[in-house]
Amino acid sequence: MRKLFPITLFLSVCFSFAQSQHTINNTIDPESKIGLDALLTAVPGGFNSIRDVVERRNFTNALFASMQSPEVNPNIRITDYKIPGLKSAPDIPLRVYTPKTAGQKNPGIYYIHGGGMIIGSIQGEESNAIALALKLNAVVVSVGYRLAPENPYPAAVEDCYTGLKWMAENCDKLGVDLDRIAVYGGSAGGGLTIATTMMARDKNFPKVCFQMPLYPMIDDRNTTVSSHLIKNIGIWDREANIEAWNWYLGGKEADQYAAPARAKYLQLLPPTFIDVGENDLFRDEDLEFAQRLIEAGVRTEFHLYPGAFHASEIISPEASLSKKIWETRYIALKKALYP
Repeated sequence: MRKLFPITLFLSVCFSFAQSQHTINNTIDPESKIGLDALLTAVPGGFNSIRDVVERRNFTNALFASMQSPEVNPNIRITDYKIPGLKSAPDIPLRVYTPKTAGQKNPGIYYIHGGGMIIGSIQGEESNAIALALKLNAVVVSVGYRLAPENPYPAAVEDCYTGLKWMAENCDKLGVDLDRIAVYGGSAGGGLTIATTMMARDKNFPKVCFQMPLYPMIDDRNTTVSSHLIKNIGIWDREANIEAWNWYLGGKEADQYAAPARAKYLQLLPPTFIDVGENDLFRDEDLEFAQRLIEAGVRTEFHLYPGAFHASEIISPEASLSKKIWETRYIALKKALYP
């Protein structure tokens, strides 16, 4: 019996893992799963199956470009800038989306794209940035920060903060109300949203009125239940997350600006909105972070969406759940930007 025990234990673990994967698949919203299945048909194994990071970037850039509207929106004005990077860093690209209905002092949204710190671009999330600008009559400034592994930490957060600082310093030119600047981003962009907002707090400029980190990537330690549970889902799972954090940190020890879950001091952060899906590996770290924000006296709104997976509202935008997710965000942003 002693010799059989390790085998029995191994089989038990395998069965438990298979059972957990079966449970996850059964809890994904059926409408949202249509988009996921289509993606996995096109790319068996998901994004992480493309091992070379440059090829992965090229594929995801092409994929997300195909999801953008090919028509120029007549209601928006788009302006590109390049601003000096910090110290000897290269110039940072910024794209500004201004509604043609905008006045001289409009709310501003600083937009940080996602992609695990290793992929993603301004162009890949342009439709979302335009939608925010038009629905909220806000000036949206989207930043193209440097990506890992070529540019490990602190490159991304330094670029993001530098862009936010430029936005605040150029409020008059941009038509932005300095007192109504929100920071917004999903996934890695969500983690960078929190890190950038913390940096603005610690440097005493600019004052951010609201932050919206969506299913933020904030903990390099990968020790939560959901970080172990969400595997092989095809969008962003444990293997992809560990790989991305290793590339992003580049052998450095993570601090609060690299991994905001490590921050000990959360006081004086702006009102915060966080949402995350039930089937997202970031679920537990985001839930814990929201709880800590509340304990620190930060006004916090948190939504956990049953049936949603990582970025499901982007992969399956026509699903009823996705529409609910977007509408809830717009309502929260409108309340924050038009108090």
